[in-house]
Formats: sequence, structure tokens, C-alpha cells
Amino acid sequence: MCLGMFMAILDIQIVATALPTIQAGLRIAPDQMSWIQTAYLIAEVIAIPLTGLFTRVFSMRWLFVLAVSCFTAASLGCALSGDFTSLIGWRILQGFAGGTLIPSVFSAVFLLFPPSKEAFATTLAGVLAVLAPTVGPAVGGWITQTYSWHWLFLINVGPGVLAAIGAACLLPRGCTELRLCRSIDIVGILLLAIALASFELGLKQAPDHGWLSLQVGALFAISVVTMALFIRRSLKRPCPVVFLGVLDNRRVALGCLLSFALGFGLYGSSYLIPLFLAMVRGHNALEIGKIMLVTGCAQLATAPLAVYLEKRVPPVALSAFGFGLFGIGLALSGFQTNDSDFQAMLLPQIVRGSAIMFCLLPPTRLALGHLPMCDVPNASGLFNLMRNLGGAIGLALIDTVIYGRAPTLANEIATRLRAGDVPTARAVGLPIDDFLAFHDQPIDADTQALIEPLVRKLALTYAVNEAWLVIAAITLSALLWIACAMLWRPSGRANNQTPAAEAP
Repeated sequence: MCLGMFMAILDIQIVATALPTIQAGLRIAPDQMSWIQTAYLIAEVIAIPLTGLFTRVFSMRWLFVLAVSCFTAASLGCALSGDFTSLIGWRILQGFAGGTLIPSVFSAVFLLFPPSKEAFATTLAGVLAVLAPTVGPAVGGWITQTYSWHWLFLINVGPGVLAAIGAACLLPRGCTELRLCRSIDIVGILLLAIALASFELGLKQAPDHGWLSLQVGALFAISVVTMALFIRRSLKRPCPVVFLGVLDNRRVALGCLLSFALGFGLYGSSYLIPLFLAMVRGHNALEIGKIMLVTGCAQLATAPLAVYLEKRVPPVALSAFGFGLFGIGLALSGFQTNDSDFQAMLLPQIVRGSAIMFCLLPPTRLALGHLPMCDVPNASGLFNLMRNLGGAIGLALIDTVIYGRAPTLANEIATRLRAGDVPTARAVGLPIDDFLAFHDQPIDADTQALIEPLVRKLALTYAVNEAWLVIAAITLSALLWIACAMLWRPSGRANNQTPAAEAP
């Protein structure tokens, strides 16, 4: 099961490194290229909260077999695609199948293992879930340079077949309830799909068109209205698509909020490092992947300690420690220069990598470890959905900060250069003696053509630094959420809760 989940998460990262190659191979218009990723992400986000429903209908065993088989077939279809339309169609199927794999694995941790083994199982699932975004750029860059973009999808076929056969043979038999298909709330599914799809599209277009533009505002309005209708419908139906009542449980609600913060920081950092190294330092995908392996190594090194402490320290305390350390690691990257490379990125990556397991294991147990077995699949879907939504919002906000602030910062740098500011000239990379000798004189066209790219590069560096500090602040806000949860005392008890289950 972990193999299938790892494939689904890794697919996003390795394909991202080869988008220009795929674009050239299929002659895709540049403004359409991002749909290769967007189609997958939208389908995945829609599928994740439906996993609880699918588990009730097919059982965990056959849902996983069906999902990993569809993912494998769709991967083969993507590899064999000869045009843009067919590739997008297969990516939608691939994303929908992959979206059910991720929460299924986290559900299995608490459905298949006794309490004494849950920490190890959670660690294994967590390591693979957060390792995929780290090793993805290196794997994708190596495959693209060594073979062709088709192999980014073909590598899923062998492991997918093995995962499907292994799950069919080894997972325990569960009771299928195919009769539930007759009572599935189709309207509810459509409302949920429209709400999440329009929200994702709005986030994708906000950095380019502006958060207050008519187009983006209309998408967000559609999302809010359809989500409100979905929530109202779900709360009234005896068998809703998603059991939202599980959020009445304080531990589940806090776990989902922490999952959102983790997605914001995890996906944001996995996006900012390649962007900086490619656009400022000029590294290729394979070089970027090698640098990013530091985070994965630190994560693996601290995983045993996280397992040891997770059994002995309250999850709220461990979560606070993890998010505090993770936020510090993000903030440390907010002071880069044009010359920052492996050495400058080493400590921040070690700090972030050391914190990741403390940001994943305790919130997972906090959200899922105390629930009745019938509620685990649904809560797992919401838990994993929040992480993906956090990542989506984070990426949109990062693009807004970078591409909105970079022109302003470039103008400020140019103004300081005209005023003769030596530290700015040194940061841009200008020879100081020549700068002092000629800064009062008119700049000819050749000199301006030489300086402008340097100014834009420094402005991009400063904008990336601001983005690092923004995601650090939002990640550290998880500490405030934890404090509020500790202070809040509900007046009544949610259904199916015991006094022990309510205490964080």
C-alpha cells in the first residue's frame, strides 16, 4: 500500500521537472502546459474526501486494488499519449485514482495494526509521503536526461502491478456494500467536485490575473456557494458523501488544521528551492534534486527518534515542537543571496528535515488514533485533503508574492544604484571600483543591458526570501492553533466520543 501511495505522490514531482520536454514532444502551447499538472491535482483533490465513501462500498482491500490498477493503467496511457487531449484525459484518471491511494494508506495504519504497531506503520507511511516531494526532482531529472519523458509514466507500471497483486493477496477481506451504490448522493458528489475544482482553478489563476480580478472572484464565488450547498446537504442526509460530523471532534479538527499548515510549508519549500536554484543559480533538475536530498536524509535520520518520542510524549506537545522547528527552518531560508547554494542551504534543510516527522506523526495520531474504525476512512480523507489544500493555497500565495513583488523590488534596487549605494552594488555583483567611478555618469545601452539581468536576479532573490518568510509565519501559526485547542473546552460531547478521546 505504501508503494502505491509513494507512486501517486512522486508522480507530481517527477513530471514537474519534465514539463518543457513534454511540451516540446507533444507540441503543446506554452500557456496550456500547466494543465498537465493542474488536471492531475484537481482530480486528486476531488477524490481524496470521497475515499471514505468508496471504502464503505468496495472495502479497503478492493478499493486499493481498483485504485492502484487504474493508476497503473492511466500511467501507461499517459506514456502512450500522442497528443495533448489524450494526455490530459489520462492525467485526470491518474489523479483521481492516486487521490484515493493516499488516505487509504493512512486509514490502514489504524485499521490493520494493533496500537503497539501503529507508530511504526505511521512512520513508514509518513516517511514515504514526505520523501516523495524531496526525491522527486532528482528522480525526474535523471529519468528525463537519461531516457525520455515517457519513462516518467512507464516506471509506474511494474510497481503498480506488484502493488495490486500484493494488496489482493495480503490485505484482509472486508465486507463490500455495493448496495450503497443505489443510494449514493450524486448531487452531493457534483457539488463537492465543482467546489473543489473551481477553488483549485481560482488558486491557479490568481497569481496571473490578480486575486481581486473578476475571473478569479467568480471562481471563488462558485466554490463558496457550491461548498455551502454541499455542507448543508451533507448535514441533512442520513448517508452523506462525506461525514462532516467527524469534525465535531476537537482532535480531528486540530489534526486537520495542522495537516493544512504542514501542506503549506512542505509543498511551499519543495517549490521554492527548485525555483531559486534554477532561476538564480542556473542548476539543472538533477543538480537541484541532489541538493534537495539533504532534507530527505535529515528526515530519515530523525524518524527513529520521532517514533520513540511519539509513544512517550503527548501528541500536542510533539506537534508544537515539530511546527516550531519547521517554522524556524523555513525562516532560515529567508536570508539568501545570489550566491547561496548547497552550503548556505545545508542548515535550513537539516532543520526542516528534522522537523517533518514531528509535524506528521503526532497530528496523524491526534486526528485518527482515537476514532471508531468506521470513522477512520472518512477522517483520513479530510485529513489528507487539508494537506493538499494547504499546499495549493501556499503555492498560489508564493507565486503572488514572488511575481508581484519582484518588479517593485527591482525598481527599488535600481533607485539605490542610481543613488550610489555600495552594499546594493555589491549584492547585485557589480565591480565596486568601477561602480564608484562611473555611477554619476549617464549609462549607455550596453551597460544597461549588462546590469538589468543582474538587477532582476537580485530582485527575484529578495522576492523568494519574502516568500520564505511568509510561509514560515503561516507555518508557525500552527502553534497558535495548538494553544487555542488546549484552552478551549467544549460544552458538550460529540457523538461516539469518550472523555479520553476528547483530551488533546
